[in-house]
Amino acid sequence: MAIVSLVILPLGVFFFCSGLIVNLVQAICFVFIRPLSKSTYRKINRQLAELLWLELVWIFDWWAGVQIKVFTDPETFRLMGKEHALVMCNHRSDIDWLVGWVLAQRSGCLGSALAVMKKSSKFLPVIGWSMWFSEYLFLERNWAMDENTLKSGLQRLKDFPRPFWLALFVEGTRFTQAKLLAAQEYAASQGLPIPRNVLIPRTKGFVSAVSNMRSFAPAIYDITLAIPKSSPPPTILNLFKGKSSVVHVHIKRHLMKELPETDDGVAQWCKDIFVAKDALLDKHMADDTFSAQELQDNGRSKKSLVVVTSWACLLIFGALKFLQWSSLLSSWRGIAFTVSGLAVVTVLMHILIRSSQSERSTPAKVAPAKTKNEGKPSETGDDKQH
Repeated sequence: MAIVSLVILPLGVFFFCSGLIVNLVQAICFVFIRPLSKSTYRKINRQLAELLWLELVWIFDWWAGVQIKVFTDPETFRLMGKEHALVMCNHRSDIDWLVGWVLAQRSGCLGSALAVMKKSSKFLPVIGWSMWFSEYLFLERNWAMDENTLKSGLQRLKDFPRPFWLALFVEGTRFTQAKLLAAQEYAASQGLPIPRNVLIPRTKGFVSAVSNMRSFAPAIYDITLAIPKSSPPPTILNLFKGKSSVVHVHIKRHLMKELPETDDGVAQWCKDIFVAKDALLDKHMADDTFSAQELQDNGRSKKSLVVVTSWACLLIFGALKFLQWSSLLSSWRGIAFTVSGLAVVTVLMHILIRSSQSERSTPAKVAPAKTKNEGKPSETGDDKQH
């Protein structure tokens, strides 16, 4: 615990100080600019969000040196970041959301990367607050309460001023072996294909997203994440420790207009995609790569280096001036205040790390299966990202 704290404390202080500055400016813009012009607010907030989120991209790309290998066709690669898109992905690791941010940053749309998440996520200090200001959609995981929330949130995206990605994790929760066993038992009881590498998708949120976005989002990006056998699993804790990993990303683009017109048809399409995704992951386990698609050049950007360097200079200068003005460390009371502040940052960082861990994620609610016509899974956990 002490060693981990020594590792994350400097990064934590840096992240929370810069993040609180960004949150403050976001709040000011939300109060004074958004009522006058939502479009102007969104354009400004896009830049503000990037100033914060690029710090995590820097930790991913440069501090830990995680490699992302993107497998897709040249046309899909060319269009990434240039169109509105609904992103559906398997929820394999603790940092799938951060992999999405890195891909969005390399595609030029980090500030307009959105997601549907559980409501508690917006209360995470700094990062959750920034997501709320950026119009992420937060759900209760109760469809009776979430249906209208999701519909209204999706309709608000019609006039979004820049190309955006909206991410849905339709499995409803992060993958663990325990959840896989539960999904396999349910599938066997219902006569469904038995999953091996994914969970059974909850389709209500996905159907709602397609229904409401069909008119203005031309594409769905079907993303499959996999970790090579030789790579350690990527986690938030490993990132802060500077431990590298490799993530393989397979992307297949589907035209929204080619999806079925009926809700039942869209739901079945989603289920079929996950059956195909399961088979794709089987092949990846055998080949240790996505051999059927081309490997695209998706190298890390230097933009995050520039942003983090600029933040470091600003915060160090500000801290020195504040210490000179306040003489904070010249008394025991000031020292105690400083130590207390560092302890709070350490606790907050541990909360962030623990909230990202797969084994601590809340499973989507599934009613016990009794017969083929009973015990259908509750789809209240649709489209959750962490």
